[in-house]
Amino acid sequence: MTLEEKQLKDVTIYTDGGCEPNPGAGGYGVVLIAGSARKELSGGFGLTTNNRMEIYAAIAGLDALKVPCNVKLFSDSRYLVDAMTKGWVFKWKANNWRRNKKEKALNIDLWEKLLALCERHEVRFEWVKGHAGHRLNERCDELAMNALKRSNLSIDEGYEQTHIESQSFF
Repeated sequence: MTLEEKQLKDVTIYTDGGCEPNPGAGGYGVVLIAGSARKELSGGFGLTTNNRMEIYAAIAGLDALKVPCNVKLFSDSRYLVDAMTKGWVFKWKANNWRRNKKEKALNIDLWEKLLALCERHEVRFEWVKGHAGHRLNERCDELAMNALKRSNLSIDEGYEQTHIESQSFF
């Protein structure tokens, strides 16, 4: 650990996202813990995907931090955690946001936001098994499910724009 990392405030973030159905109404939930302080965040979109909500939860948690922090971020999303810890997202970006020669990477708008936040903070992503009784992961799931049931959900422009482009006949 560098001297700079030692001087950063330690924060633990738990995240979860979900949709009903998938794609469909989606929500995210976040619990931030710094010392004895705790904050909860949630929100949702009228039409999105489960994977987008998992990434969005991480973005919301990191974006809530007002100063650079040393963060341990827990998620039950293998998609999110593996993309970050196994370096997939960096390979996709280096390959002009392509997973391979035939497939474009998904959720590029969110990955770009997440990567920018990870440049601001020292972030370690860790996977936690979902729906396995982990108290804070269960709380994030509850926040996400409550959020997706709200009326007047926001528009997930990143999803809807990509969805419209993929349906284009021209």
